[in-house]
Amino acid sequence: MRIEILTIGTELLLGFTLDSNGAELGRALADTGMKVVRRTSVGDDPDAIRDAVRQALDRTGMVIATGGLGPTADDVTKRVVAELFEMPLEFRPEIWEALVARFARMGRVPAERNRGQAEVPLGATVLTNRWGTAPGLWLESRLGAAILLPGVPSEMRGLLAHEVLPRLAARVDKLVVRSKTLRTTGVPESTLAERLGQVEELLEPLSLAYLPSTAGVDLRLTAWNLPTDEADRRLTDGLRLLRARAGEGVYGEGDDDLAAVVLARAGELGLHLMTAESCTGGAVGERLTSIPGSSAVFVGGIIAYDDRVKREMLGVPADLISAGGAVSEAVARAMASGGAERLGAELAIAVTGIAGPAGGSAEKPVGLVYIATAVEGDIVAHRYQFPGNRQEIRARASQAALYRLLQHLTRKRPG
Repeated sequence: MRIEILTIGTELLLGFTLDSNGAELGRALADTGMKVVRRTSVGDDPDAIRDAVRQALDRTGMVIATGGLGPTADDVTKRVVAELFEMPLEFRPEIWEALVARFARMGRVPAERNRGQAEVPLGATVLTNRWGTAPGLWLESRLGAAILLPGVPSEMRGLLAHEVLPRLAARVDKLVVRSKTLRTTGVPESTLAERLGQVEELLEPLSLAYLPSTAGVDLRLTAWNLPTDEADRRLTDGLRLLRARAGEGVYGEGDDDLAAVVLARAGELGLHLMTAESCTGGAVGERLTSIPGSSAVFVGGIIAYDDRVKREMLGVPADLISAGGAVSEAVARAMASGGAERLGAELAIAVTGIAGPAGGSAEKPVGLVYIATAVEGDIVAHRYQFPGNRQEIRARASQAALYRLLQHLTRKRPG
């Protein structure tokens, strides 16, 4: 079945909000067996919404839209689509009572304008929203089918999984569009392509995409219009082939986070980790502590931005800084050694560098970063020259630091 995605909201057009709903809808619909043929965004304008819905229905007969179901003046989607389908709005007391009860559980009373959320197009199927106040709607007529979901991502996600996808799955042929991803870091895209060679011929009928970012290169395999079992089997075999050819640099699959992989490996070994950061300003620690349960491994970090802090809190000898500057391999090693000792950790990550845009020189240009990792007293250091702006350099340095510790752990503790 063919379907189009329509995301509604002026904030999307102005760039204040990223269209995460459109991305999630695309993945979920394809996995169910729907063929997404177009994705469109429009502002909170009645004419634009009406035209987008009508055109989508003309092309495919089915559209799923998010946004514009709330209680404020700019939430016009429901009214516009109801008019298009010639389904007048009717007040549903049971929806209002459920909304009042939801507000009461939060210790609040709904405003009068919330009553509009209890109005639904006559003849539409109401999709119960257990995650918010605006119900989803499924309208069908000679025009086709329009599925309206709230724009709040958590509400959209809940309604999609529990109300929409089961209904769609009952309508479609059992052919799916499904993807799996292999995650790599520390290997340039061109080098990775050389390692893989003419692998696409061996992967047919799967397609392979290279997705580079500051975190590395993701390799995405996609199975198109295959039975579920065959798609899963081919994708599993394909990832195994890619992993074997990609070699060093592979750290996970799907949505695996490198920080989570590092924490898991350290936890398996019963080791504890600290960070000593200068140019990354705590970014490595922030990534680690974003992982639930990280306190079992991560003991803490020291942001040693000033040389005095490097000396007094990490024990970096003053003569090392004087001899080669704060951005040097010797200082990175001393930061890792001193940090591990001060915080009583068996593992340490140390980062010092020049993130820019100022502060560089001919000898030490912007993007120069030294990373040192310590594993039970054994210290390994690496020199990098990262491209990009300040934010990109810091992101690349954080990713490289985590990967270098993972490599160090693997070498130090085989298996």
